[in-house]
Amino acid sequence: MNSSYLCRVRLLKSTGASILKLLLFWVIIFDIERILFSIHNWSKFSDIGFGEWLLAFVYSLRLDLATAALLSLLPLVLLVLFFVYPNKWIKRSFYWIVFIEFLVCAMIHGGEINAYPEWNTKLTTRVFTHLLNPDEVVRTADYSMTIWFVIYASIEVFLSYKLMRFMFKFKEATQTFSWLVRIPIAIVTLAVSGIGFVIIGRGGTQPIPINIDSAYYTKGYVPNDLSVNSVYFFAKSFMLYNRSEIGAMFPIVNEKEAKKELDDFYSYPLEHDRKIFTTDRPNIVFIIMESWTANAISSISGQPGATPYFDRLARKGLLFTNIYSTGGTSEIGNSSIFSGYPALPEISISMQPDKHRKIPSFNQDLKKWGYTSHYIFSGDLKYGNIGSFFTDHGFDVVEDENDFPNNLQRGKLNYYDEDLYDLLIQKINNTKGPFMHCAFTGSTHSPYDYPNRGTQKWKGSEADFMSSMFYADKCLDDFMAKCKKQKWYKNTIFVMVADHGHASPNVTDPNLGAYFHVPLLIFGEPLKKEYRGETIETLGSQADIVRTLLYQMGGDYKRYTWSKDLLNPNCPQFALHTINRGFGWITEKGNFSFHMDAKNYPDQTYSKKALKKEEKRCHSYMSLIYKEYKEL
Repeated sequence: MNSSYLCRVRLLKSTGASILKLLLFWVIIFDIERILFSIHNWSKFSDIGFGEWLLAFVYSLRLDLATAALLSLLPLVLLVLFFVYPNKWIKRSFYWIVFIEFLVCAMIHGGEINAYPEWNTKLTTRVFTHLLNPDEVVRTADYSMTIWFVIYASIEVFLSYKLMRFMFKFKEATQTFSWLVRIPIAIVTLAVSGIGFVIIGRGGTQPIPINIDSAYYTKGYVPNDLSVNSVYFFAKSFMLYNRSEIGAMFPIVNEKEAKKELDDFYSYPLEHDRKIFTTDRPNIVFIIMESWTANAISSISGQPGATPYFDRLARKGLLFTNIYSTGGTSEIGNSSIFSGYPALPEISISMQPDKHRKIPSFNQDLKKWGYTSHYIFSGDLKYGNIGSFFTDHGFDVVEDENDFPNNLQRGKLNYYDEDLYDLLIQKINNTKGPFMHCAFTGSTHSPYDYPNRGTQKWKGSEADFMSSMFYADKCLDDFMAKCKKQKWYKNTIFVMVADHGHASPNVTDPNLGAYFHVPLLIFGEPLKKEYRGETIETLGSQADIVRTLLYQMGGDYKRYTWSKDLLNPNCPQFALHTINRGFGWITEKGNFSFHMDAKNYPDQTYSKKALKKEEKRCHSYMSLIYKEYKEL
């Protein structure tokens, strides 16, 4: 075996090893930061054991690898170039690129280590808000914080530099491959490695990319924050920061003027005598129905629908016929339902733990009365950071597809509704009351997977979706039939509501207010007989559910400032919702949707005079929400 052949083998092995070392390099850097973070903030880990602390270094691996892969894309190109043309300039370029990257990482880590004792959350682009006011930074920052920032950032830069020079040693030897050989090898290597890094960067080939939820492993937010990759979290925050400066896109109304404009929203009598439950402490089961648009439900729309069993339940329950989703995605719907928080254009509060931890959640009120809280989804709760939203708000159990039995069949995106409901009943049977159980369905989400899908019950427009509604509706009916046989049924209220709307044969345009029309049904034995089969036509949104229920249960409903009581005959009737790059406003007199980029109305039913008035009320309401959001 000649020396030329050996040189070629060594060169190929060295290049391949260097590509893999890129991932290992960043994972080590991220773990160094976790150790430094833990040392500085060790008092916050007093409630957890050493073993649980160590688990952060295990559960962090997927998100660390994803971040490492994304940071390695540019250095990867330089590694392959060095294989093609080994010289000192490419080597220096590699070192400089990696140096700049770990310098930025060190600054993020150093800032987070110091800010965490005060903020109790990972570093976000909220820091930019403070840096825009250097006088504030100078007056509020402790000298020790600056010193510790420099110390931690310097330690990390020093260790990163040493590690880089140790792991990546380039030899500027003469290339032993001819140009005709090395260029094809380089192209293939770059293509395969690049695609591999992109796949790792999104967490795999699954439909939903990786999110910070993948690093959550316990109920405590401090160890979860330790586990979540800080660079990934900061980058995600930066993207949200750029999108969330949405206040510049719609007219901001002065706070005093806005409150004056909306005086009737806050001055009406809050007390009323409409009590619908026979007990103040019923068990509660939430059924969050994926994409169940009211336009596909006959008992609400008056049109041919796909939910005969739901319609039958509605005739024995309390049906709210004029409810709208706050947004068009699941994470927005879920946060609104349980936290009574409205949506603003291009803002998803569940994706921002530093903010969503400061808003209330229904389970926290119930916990004071001894309730346990459970949430289960038939798909992946990393979507929209839904899982960590509920974990951060103290749900006792949060489960998704990873907790389903392995022997169950499933669709591409979710387990089937029928299996979700069976599992839910098992969970409830193993729970002592009082309890709140929540199940989020998935079979009505594209690609509409359900058993015997080939037998479609709906023909024409939106046939796949409407047929999946028939399936989901039958599953709901079977679930309720099984519930009636359980001991806990007599003291349980069921709250059935959709997470958002969907295109239906009657309404397909996602810019229309009617697109966001969703069902809300309260059903169960604790519902007083005089309210069974009744309908409530009060106009509201998902954000109004929590205040409505808390008033009935004698809770502190006033802390949900953006929610209103749908059973209060005096409450103002309106609903705010978002569209893609815009927002919508619905009242008894009409509705409009406004596209902020195009500066036009995709949907508008008001008279000219009424439009001017309702625009001002909408802008006033959004301005007040946006002001609070910015201050969270």
